[in-house]
Amino acid sequence: MKPTLLILSVLRSADTRTILDGFLKTSGHRAVHASSCEQASILLANALDPDLVIIESSLEMDSGVLYRTLQAASGSAVCLVYGAGEQHYKNQAAKAGIEFFIQRPFSRCDLGKMFEQLCIANSDDMECGHEGAPALEPIRSSATHADHVLEELGEGRYFFAGAPSMLKIYRQIQLLAEVDAPVLILGESGTGKEVIAHLIHKHSRRSQHSFVNVNCAALPSDLLESELFGYQQGAFTGAIKDKPGKFEQANRGTLLLDEIGEMSAPMQAKLLHVLQDGQFTRLGARESSKVDVRVLAATNIQIESALVGKSFREDLFYRLNVFTISVPPLRERREEIPFLIEETIRRSPESLRNGSEFVFSSRLLDAALLCDWRGNVRELRNFVTRTMTMRDSDAAIRELEAKVVATTQVVSAMSSPEQHSEHTGMRSVVRDMKDRAEAQMIQEALEVSGWNRRHAAKYLNISYRGLLYKIQQLQLSPRSSSRPHARV
Repeated sequence: MKPTLLILSVLRSADTRTILDGFLKTSGHRAVHASSCEQASILLANALDPDLVIIESSLEMDSGVLYRTLQAASGSAVCLVYGAGEQHYKNQAAKAGIEFFIQRPFSRCDLGKMFEQLCIANSDDMECGHEGAPALEPIRSSATHADHVLEELGEGRYFFAGAPSMLKIYRQIQLLAEVDAPVLILGESGTGKEVIAHLIHKHSRRSQHSFVNVNCAALPSDLLESELFGYQQGAFTGAIKDKPGKFEQANRGTLLLDEIGEMSAPMQAKLLHVLQDGQFTRLGARESSKVDVRVLAATNIQIESALVGKSFREDLFYRLNVFTISVPPLRERREEIPFLIEETIRRSPESLRNGSEFVFSSRLLDAALLCDWRGNVRELRNFVTRTMTMRDSDAAIRELEAKVVATTQVVSAMSSPEQHSEHTGMRSVVRDMKDRAEAQMIQEALEVSGWNRRHAAKYLNISYRGLLYKIQQLQLSPRSSSRPHARV
């Protein structure tokens, strides 16, 4: 199966978008549509990593906005769609290193030729589909493809990975699942830490035995102790019969200690003893019991700060930290948002669908891609459920736009120059020295090759796209004394 390309488009006319959508539908590529260059820049600055950015110029477009968008897209191939009388936009884009241009009016055949050129130009970095390739397969059941993984975990749970960071985690899980050692799962609330734990259990040799989950933040310390270790009849008022704890229930299986960062210091000490010896004592019992349990732990706290502040024991951390999985927030894997929305809709109860298929509009999807989703996957799913219930796309878009505005204001306040000026001095000096050395090396390679950028990229042992990015980032140009060859 050939990998699909992710396209980010900024299109001004409905005709252009119709032609592009028709081409992408038959070629099997995916697209994210931005309504403006400003919106595209926000997406690019927030971890959206498209293979190709298509920008349609217009007479009212501000050249500064276009240039800033081209800078933000410097890690991707870029195509400029321009019309009659807009040659100056093409010239400006060419100076920035953009090499793909299509003049309006154009056809799907013109797009096919451009995609073919893109495949050739980036043959070292990617494989491309072409017009006539099979359409993108819908994700419907447990499946592993080159560009995504969807694995069912039972009881409505599933693991999805579409971003490189999540695919890397999936590969890590396959390796460490068979190693019978503790795993510490870190990540913000709602990122899917419990799903990761279920996936580890499913792939381990303990998968035929129990998976037991304990929320350490839900119970006070004394109740948590009896919950974990159990108690004997008569251990306290109300203990009318023996009760096994979660460790016993998880014997030969897996125990997840969720929100372990909220566990009290005395309980941390008792847990450390169990992890070291594999033995515990029920409340009210005289003899200890031995269990065979794999312990997984999850927390959304900043573990380094907790260690410095002594709210989390170092010895317990080192006992749990045999393997660590850090789950990235959803805002750092935005390419997964369309798939997560689709799966949430597909898995929703029939009562929410009202007998008809619910489809997110392109405007609503674009707004969802711009949102930071501080509650991560959980917040996204709740939003989809709420939108399906209310059936008011305009209100949903306004809700997301308000979130984006609020987040932007917070980020602007946090990044004020007064806050950070005292910390940036030395870093700025080091960064400037590095940039100058890098610029000199790249400039010399380009001059030696007569500004044949493909030859220079091979000489520098970097990709062609990577060199284009560096030329733009470092604002390199031919020296006046050189006689550059035709650029390729």
